[in-house]
Amino acid sequence: MSTQPVVAAVDGSEDSLRALEWALDAARRREATLRIVHVRQLAPWTQPEVLAAGPPDPGEDPVLEQVRAHLAKQDALPAVQYVALEGAPGALLPELGATSGLLVLGSRGRGGFASLLLGSNSLAAARDAECPVVVVPRPAQGDEAPPAPSAADGGPVVVGMNADSPDEATLGFAFAEAALRGGRLRIVAAYPWPLQTWMLPGEMPPPDIDRDAVEHETRVLAEGFLAPHRERHAGVTTEVVVLPGDAAGHLVEASREAALVIIGRHRRRLLAPARMMGSVTQAVLLHAESPVAVVPPAPGEDS
Repeated sequence: MSTQPVVAAVDGSEDSLRALEWALDAARRREATLRIVHVRQLAPWTQPEVLAAGPPDPGEDPVLEQVRAHLAKQDALPAVQYVALEGAPGALLPELGATSGLLVLGSRGRGGFASLLLGSNSLAAARDAECPVVVVPRPAQGDEAPPAPSAADGGPVVVGMNADSPDEATLGFAFAEAALRGGRLRIVAAYPWPLQTWMLPGEMPPPDIDRDAVEHETRVLAEGFLAPHRERHAGVTTEVVVLPGDAAGHLVEASREAALVIIGRHRRRLLAPARMMGSVTQAVLLHAESPVAVVPPAPGEDS
C-alpha cells in the first residue's frame, strides 16, 4: 500500500474532527501512517519574516491533546504522528501535499463567517496542494458529532469526467479509491446541451444537431478512455452515466448517495499560469453533500 501518510488538518472544530475520522478511515484502508497536523495561526501583529527558533512542541498543543484523547477511544489505530506548526494555515497546509498521499480537511474551521460553505484554508489546499485533497462537509442538519465513516460505505465512488479531455490522474485516483471501498465506481460524463450557436448577420443557421448522436459520441469517447483503467482494476465495477447539461449539478446530485465524489483540478493555461480551479470544481466543493476529493493534474500536465 501507499507509504506516503494521510494528513488530517485539525483545529479543534467539529468540522476538523469529522475530517479526522475520514482521514483515519482512509489511513486504515491504505495501511498508511496518519499524520495529524495543527497549524497555529500567527497573531496579526507577528512579523512573518521573523522565524521561530524551532517548530512548536506537539506535546504542548491543546488541540493535538484533544485529538489524542479522541483517538484513545479508537481501536486498531494505524501509526499516528502529531505535528504542530505555526504560521498561516492557507500557506502551510498546501505545502504538506508535497510529502503526503492525501490531505484531508473539514469544509470550514473555527475562523471565517458562519454563513460560508467553504473556508479559505480548504479552498487554498484544494487549489494548491500537490496531492489529492479531500474536503469533508458538515452534515446538512447542522454542526453535530462526526458520523462514522462507514455510514457512507454503501454508496459508490463518483467521478466527474470530461469526455473531450479526460484527466488521467483523476481517473486513476478514482479507480484506486473505488478498489479500496468495495469496487463500485460511477463515472459521470456530461455534454453541453442545448448547444449554443452564434451567427453573424447574413449567415445561414447550422443544421440541427441530433442530441442522441451527441450522447452516443460522448459515451463512445468515455468508454475508450476508461478501457485501460478497467484493465488495471478488474475488480472495480463501473457504471458510465452520460447526461446533458450542467456537470456540476449532476455531480452534486450524485453526491447525495455517494461515498466520495472525485473531480480534477483545473489545469494551468498559457494565458492563466497561476493554479486555479474551474467553475465545476468550485461548485461541487461548495454544494456536495458527500466528501469531495480534488485531484491535481499529473506532474508535467500542470504547466
